[in-house]
Order: sequence, then structure tokens, then C-alpha cells
Amino acid sequence: MSDSNEAYAGNDLREVKQLGMWASIASLSYIFWIVGGMELVERIAYYGVKASAGLYAKAPVSEGGLGISLHDYGVIISIWALMQTFIPVFTGGISDRVGYKETIFASTLIKISGYLVMAFFPNFWGFLFGAILLAGGTGIFKPGIQGTLVLSTGRQNTSMAWGIFYQVVNIGGFLGPLVAVHMRQLSWDNVFYACAAIISLNFLFLLAYKEPGKEERLERNRKIKSGEIKQEALWRDAWHELKKPVVIYYMLVFAGFWFLFNSLFDVLPIHIAEWVDTSVIVTSLFGAEGTSNGILQFWLGLDNSGTKVMPEGMLNLNAGMIMTSCFLVAALTAKYRITTAMLGGCLLSILAFVFIGATNAAWMIVLAIAMFSFGEMMISPKKNEFMGNIAPEGKKAMYLGFVMLPQGIGWGLEGYFGPKLYEMYASKEIFSRELLSQRGMEATDVVAIPQGEAFKTLVSYTGESPEALTTLLYNTHNIGMAWYIIAAIGTISAVGIFIYGKWLLKLQRAQA
Repeated sequence: MSDSNEAYAGNDLREVKQLGMWASIASLSYIFWIVGGMELVERIAYYGVKASAGLYAKAPVSEGGLGISLHDYGVIISIWALMQTFIPVFTGGISDRVGYKETIFASTLIKISGYLVMAFFPNFWGFLFGAILLAGGTGIFKPGIQGTLVLSTGRQNTSMAWGIFYQVVNIGGFLGPLVAVHMRQLSWDNVFYACAAIISLNFLFLLAYKEPGKEERLERNRKIKSGEIKQEALWRDAWHELKKPVVIYYMLVFAGFWFLFNSLFDVLPIHIAEWVDTSVIVTSLFGAEGTSNGILQFWLGLDNSGTKVMPEGMLNLNAGMIMTSCFLVAALTAKYRITTAMLGGCLLSILAFVFIGATNAAWMIVLAIAMFSFGEMMISPKKNEFMGNIAPEGKKAMYLGFVMLPQGIGWGLEGYFGPKLYEMYASKEIFSRELLSQRGMEATDVVAIPQGEAFKTLVSYTGESPEALTTLLYNTHNIGMAWYIIAAIGTISAVGIFIYGKWLLKLQRAQA
């Protein structure tokens, strides 16, 4: 790795001593809380769809789902991922030049249209086009919000600012799946209508929004128009920053972590729905009869009978932990170098995936999700803090767009290969069809079973209980292998983060 100082002209690689926890919180301005509110609303809507997308895709048409294979679902997720994560590379620079308020407004309109397309066209192409609109809207939304955050905070309170911001994000990430759990039990299209209505609330926040640094931006634009300042073409400017080694190496070493990260949200809900008996959790908490308390059913993500935890409810432990404790983890990790904290978070997340592969016991899955959540709190807010800190003046949103590049590589690959890995090693649908053939069903009859209904047909054909057949299929297949492969990919990333951290420390010492 080259360490020529000329390669980092304009980048501030220093790590500034942070204020204490309460001093940091007190120093945050009102505009920080406004953009936090907008992010909260956007995340409720976004995760209302994202958390249940896999379940919607594999649900049979007879139950209002798409009834598509995991391969087709992977195609949708991969395109969604690439669109959402690569668009900010360019829209970040546009936000810096055009204005954050304008791009946030436009993105909200695009996202509303995405949810409505999903509701109006419940098929593969409708969901794909809706996902593309959502991806485009999110790619435009993020840089403006995060650029505002950087300009409304100082270097001495960035750890706490990003920690609290990430905590607010996860309040949305917690509420969104709960909305989906209860809306989809009525009908799937209600999920999309609800999310369109929720995102519309951001128009109210925009009325109170005041762009920080607007006068400087307008003055810069005036000087560009008058010829006092020469401005490069946006793509050339972005490419100049993007090819700096500190950005390129960051992008490569973190891609593996984002493969790991997105597998939890794209594939784990399907794994839980197929292999994990979540009624054990309800029985442990409330007894064999479950609970009829509507408030508990909502907040714990239970089904309408109150006897089992829905997959979104299980995964919601992640957002619930982050929304209640991320500021504490932010205060703890503020004492360490950014790359050290991110490495620790990556290692904890890898261990969580090993746990998921090792067992389908409900409480062990809860433990794995909790471990992953602590890892995420150590690494995810730090990526924004890191890029926001090293970005040159006037290019904050552009650099925060670059944050999405490793996520784009990791999520893009995971979107395609994650469901494919799961289908190869853990698909209950495929295993059920194989067992039906072994038990004597004609091959033509097996092929004729609608997508998503193979296990239900197996139960009917054999007369055995769903629980017994699930145990049989789980014990006769190496289902954990999919999760071990994902953990191995994360391990490669952890090694890269370690090397990157050592190299960055050398650069920081040279710049000091």
C-alpha cells in the first residue's frame, strides 16, 4: 500500500479527542434532531417492506404472496442493492451542489411511488420495478440527510452524533417490521399502502428543515457562475476522490462485512420461518397458551393468536437493542481508534453467524441476533463517522455516498448469492419436493406443486405432523453450511480491516 501524502490532499486523517457522553449530547443542534426525525420516518417505511420482502417473495400466490423461487428473489434483491448503493456515489455530489432540502424532497416523492407500484402490481415485475424506485429514492435521500448531519456537528462530537443517529435509525428499523407483521396478516398490499403513508410524513419535517451551510453553498455557486472558481464535472470530481487509496482500500476490505450484514436481513427471516420453532419463546415467557394481550403481540411481533414469534419479530431484537443502547456503545467505542472498533464489531458478527449455522434452537437464535447487534453497533455508525471526518470541505455528502460503495459490492453479491446459497443448502421447499419423490409421489405431480406449497403438500401426503417433518428434514441435511460459508466471507473481511487499520495508523502518524 502506497503512503504518498500527495494522494490524500484535502483529506483530514486525524482522529480528534471526543467530548464526554453528556457534553456531546448537549452540543447537538436542533437541525440534527430534525434530520434524525426524517431518517426515523423513512426507516419505518423502508424496513416495513425490507424486513418482510423474502417472506412476501416465497409466500404462495394463494396466500397473496409473489410465489417466486429464491433464485428470482435473489435477482430482485441484487438489482435493488446495486441501485441503492451505487446511486449515492453520484447523488452525493449532486446534493452538495444543488442543496440537501431539494434532494430530500425529490427522494420522498420517488419512494412513495415505489411503495404504490408494489401495491398495485403484485407480481415479479411489479415488485422489481417498485424495488428499483425505492432504491433510487433511498440513494438520493441518504447523502442529503447524512451531509446535513456532518455539517451540523463538529469533529469533537461525531462519535456520539453518529451513534445517536444510528440509534434513531433503528427505532425506525424496529417499528417498520412490526407494522409489516400486523399489516400482512390482513393482506400484503396493506404493507405497501401503510409504508407510502408513513414516508409522506417527511414533507412535514421539511417545513422545519433549514440547510446548514446553505449560504456558503450559494456563494460557491455564485463564484462558479462568475468564473472566480472553476468546478470540475461532477463525474470527474467524484472519480478524483474515489481513486484515492484511502477510499479504494476501504471499499475493498469492508465489502465482505456487508455481504455478512445483509444476509441477516435478506435470508435469516426465511431461515427462521422454515426451521425455527419460535413458539418455544412464547411458551417460556407466557406459558403454553401464549398471550392474548394485543399490546404484547404488537411489540413482540407475535402472530394474531399470540402463540409464536413471527420472523420479523425475532429479527426485531436487532433494531430494539440498537435503538435502546447504541449511544452507550458509541460512548464506549469513542475511546478507541475507529478501525479498531470496526474490527471488533466484525469479529462479533462473524461469531453470530457460526451460532446460526450450528443450531435451530429458538433461544440460541435470539443469542446470535443479540451478538450480531452488538457487533453492528461497533461497526456501522463508525463507517459514516470515518468518511465524514476524512472528507474534504464541500464534499461531505459525496464521501458519505462513497460509504455505500462497499455496501453495494457486498450487498449486491449477497443479494444474488445469499438466497442461492440458502436454496442450495437449506431450502425447505426443495427438500420437501425431494422427500415427496422418495415417499412415492409421481415426478409430474411433484413438479405441478405451486411454488411455496411443497411443505404443506408433504404434510398432507404423509399424514405426519409439520414439527416431525421439519425435524426430519433439518437432521438429514447440512443446513448450517450456508451460514458457515457466509461467516467465512466475513472472516476474510476482518483480516482486511486489520491490515487497513495498521496502514491507516501509519498515514495518521505521517500526517501528524
